[in-house]
Amino acid sequence: MDPHTYQHRCSPQPPGGLAGGGLAGDGLAALPAVRIADGVRTGEWRAVDVVAAALARIERVEPTLHAFIEVWAEEALRQAREVDVRVAAGARLPLAGVPIGVKGRAGIRTAVARALMAAGCVPVGATSVPGPGTPWQTWGLGAGGRTVNPWCPDRTPGGSSAGSAAAVATGLVPMATGTDGAGSVRIPAAWCGVVGLKTTNGRLPSADRTGLASPGILTRHASDAATYWRCVSVVGGESGMGFEPGAGFVGVVPSSPLTALWSPDLGFADPDPGPASAAHGAALRLADSGLVRLVRPDESVRLEDPAAAWLALRGAARSDSAAVRAAQAIRAENDRRLAALFSDADLLLTPTTPNAPHGHEGPGDRYSTSLTWAFNLSGHPALSIPAGITSDGCPVGLQLVARHGEEELLLRVAEAAEAAHASPAPPAIPTSTPDPQPEAEHPA
Repeated sequence: MDPHTYQHRCSPQPPGGLAGGGLAGDGLAALPAVRIADGVRTGEWRAVDVVAAALARIERVEPTLHAFIEVWAEEALRQAREVDVRVAAGARLPLAGVPIGVKGRAGIRTAVARALMAAGCVPVGATSVPGPGTPWQTWGLGAGGRTVNPWCPDRTPGGSSAGSAAAVATGLVPMATGTDGAGSVRIPAAWCGVVGLKTTNGRLPSADRTGLASPGILTRHASDAATYWRCVSVVGGESGMGFEPGAGFVGVVPSSPLTALWSPDLGFADPDPGPASAAHGAALRLADSGLVRLVRPDESVRLEDPAAAWLALRGAARSDSAAVRAAQAIRAENDRRLAALFSDADLLLTPTTPNAPHGHEGPGDRYSTSLTWAFNLSGHPALSIPAGITSDGCPVGLQLVARHGEEELLLRVAEAAEAAHASPAPPAIPTSTPDPQPEAEHPA
């Protein structure tokens, strides 16, 4: 795909809000992707220097974090030099020089990754996923060991996009790709205190034959998720999503509040008090900002528990026909109930997870997916934003769900929520060498 076509299909947000933003030491870690790209396009710094700084930080932090399966230093620097050449030739790449992680070794071959590279991104490595010999509950196995939660290293970061979430939370990269088949973007986003978008099923290309998984993105800043969406929606057949080039989503939030329903449990889950309270507090902050109006439905939101249906459909080739028929019946009933819900409301708000991050030994019989996988069955777009920190110091998330195809609405809300209530960065984690390090020099 011709990268120059992206100049007209997706444009970055204005940088705003950052003074300086140098690359020396760990200056890069705090920068949004849109600020990095603006600096590369305007000549403030070179893409090769941005990528070199990201690689230097990965080298220092990765021995503790284990967020990557592979780091592609030589290839990343080569691609960064190519971005510098493209920018010098006049290409106004919306994500020029932005280092990204891609989920797993196969992530680099996806249509979404190709779209991001066409927009100027530089993949620096493959992020961790559950690996051989690792119980699925531990979620991530990097090249050096199990992936740790940047906030609480004795806990899991969530998954299966474990390394992507951990790398973004610690500022190794400002954005990383993920896939979400049951909550695999939203859960690690919640537990690492970042933004995680699951797109509408079928709207972007996916290799998942069951139709349950869809591509997604993890970012520290909502504006970066919005820029991601404007860029990758092109591969899904969209054309700019109706936004003028350079326009932000915040500026087009409807003048009247969006109607939103709050449900702590979707009628079947049993959330712990801490995550449910934090998510409800985040929902109330949205209402206090005037962005949404929480409405009380005539009846509580009540879906059928999708666990058995999801498991049967995920393993349809091995499931008996009766189990598949029962699964389709549950799916159809929940589709009916959600259609009725979204005929009266713009958004559904829930905790992203029923529990806070669990230890590396796993959650036991607890399904951390109980509030997310209903929307893999229904196909709705869903977004997790930081909701707060539990009493034991771990982040949890607020899940926003919208009608099919309304990713842009979710992103508008996320940007406005972030502007009204900034989320804290995770505490510093030990590195292999003292910080800060001098910026590496590489030939252009």
